[in-house]
Amino acid sequence: MTEFDPEKFEDKYVHYFSQLQQAYKSAFNRMNDEYDSQLIHAIDQQVLNESEPFYEGDGEFRIDIPENPHERVTAVIVDDEKLDAVLSVYLDYINEELKAVFDLRE
Repeated sequence: MTEFDPEKFEDKYVHYFSQLQQAYKSAFNRMNDEYDSQLIHAIDQQVLNESEPFYEGDGEFRIDIPENPHERVTAVIVDDEKLDAVLSVYLDYINEELKAVFDLRE
């Protein structure tokens, strides 16, 4: 586990790049095991590639994603409702993995 410093997280790509990669990869692997791999790859490459994690305090993270994810996902055909549902779970998993990597789970 990595010692987490909220102030260092403001410059996360300098201090915590490998931990961020680990959290995103773990979330990807979980999603890939549970959902259609083509959809997960599309979300990963076309939406989450420009996502930004932020530390909110009290062990909580927020993952900002680009606007209009429905328009960005072009590698697969998926209706908006399904994309929203899968993306929501994916963001939850990333959040859980960030907490795990930084030992912030309750």
